[in-house]
Amino acid sequence: LEGGITVTDDEPPFIDPPPEELLLEPEPPATPPEPCLVLLGRFQPFHRGHAALIDAALAHAAGGRLRIGIGSSNRMESIENPWTWEEREQMVNIWLASAHPGAEVEVVAIPDIDDPPNWVEHASRYHGEAGEMFTSDGPTAELYAVAGWPTISSPLEERESWEGWRIRGTLRMLSTVLDREPAIEVMTATIPASVATLLYDEGLLHRLAYHSMGGEPVG
Repeated sequence: LEGGITVTDDEPPFIDPPPEELLLEPEPPATPPEPCLVLLGRFQPFHRGHAALIDAALAHAAGGRLRIGIGSSNRMESIENPWTWEEREQMVNIWLASAHPGAEVEVVAIPDIDDPPNWVEHASRYHGEAGEMFTSDGPTAELYAVAGWPTISSPLEERESWEGWRIRGTLRMLSTVLDREPAIEVMTATIPASVATLLYDEGLLHRLAYHSMGGEPVG
């Protein structure tokens, strides 16, 4: 490997792609929101694990405001990040409308910066200064605790079944299925019915057929 070019005896040269340029999209609001209970996720896609976590967060908030941060809003479309933050916001909101109508929930988009030590300061410009962090992710809990946030750690049930990469793999296999009802029925094993219906009817499922598989993070 020299200069980003991999050469083998039987394959043409492969040039490693340049690192993704991470723009601040969207830009932060001029004034950070008021502190409240915050929950973060990539929601690629929104699945039953996310639903259970939000259920628990709303129970903890006891009628107070919950702010949901959608991460990776500035990532290029890929098998790891197939849906835009606006599409993921739609997934969250369609589930909230059926599961928690009237709940005080706000959804904000947060771009990645690939800089963990400065993440909390960066993200706070979008989700507000220190309120409370509600999470099932150990590294997230540690980052926010170090930054002085009160942190509530919630265990995630059926973590292996509800890992984002596993669900995306199943969805990719379904992405060429033209029979609507069977496809939705399979999806509802891990995805709320309202979100599964949205994915199929809006064509958000079928785009996965155009992405190649590869190693990817849990999300």
